[in-house]
Amino acid sequence: MYETSKNWERIFYVSTWLFQGSSYLVPRAYGVMHRMHHAFSDTENDPHSPHFFKDVYQMMKSTIKIYRSFLLKKDMPKEEFTTDYLPIWEKLDRFGHHGLTRLAFMLVYVMIYVFFAPNLWWFLLLPIHFLMGPIQGAIVNWCGHKYGYRNFESTDQSKNTGPWGIFLLGELFQNNHHHAKQDANFAKKWFEFDVTYQVMRLFNYIGIIKLNRI
Repeated sequence: MYETSKNWERIFYVSTWLFQGSSYLVPRAYGVMHRMHHAFSDTENDPHSPHFFKDVYQMMKSTIKIYRSFLLKKDMPKEEFTTDYLPIWEKLDRFGHHGLTRLAFMLVYVMIYVFFAPNLWWFLLLPIHFLMGPIQGAIVNWCGHKYGYRNFESTDQSKNTGPWGIFLLGELFQNNHHHAKQDANFAKKWFEFDVTYQVMRLFNYIGIIKLNRI
């Protein structure tokens, strides 16, 4: 979708770790899964299709198993999914993926609530912060392939889950994304809006990235 310098790639990498925190997903392992998801969308070889599981918990349980195998470089898929343009920063990945690092983030989240939560009910939101990465992935992959409308016919069952696609920063326009996976703009109709793409346009304008026009 875009190109950037090595220095900015590192900045994005560190930012990914900081903002995902306790639910940090190693980009290399997730990138392999995402490539397979597009190649085998909604088939038995798809790492996270909702159409082969009775509920979202079972889908994510299977996804985590596949993710961990890729992370440990076990049962790796064909080379076409593991080479070319996958960002790798092994030292940061080992640190960010470590259990103690995740625990430290969780403690920080708890302390923020201790100091700033208006009442105890707010503490019920903590699990969402602890598991934000998997929760976001579960919503996108479950809802984006089960509920909504389709702008384009395709061999998979991807959907645009509107209007929630806007609130998920464009991620839930899955039918649009699967139709044109290299297009940075997931919005295709006048009533669709991809927030992430607008940020990418800004980054392109000020020279942080270079969008690949298609």
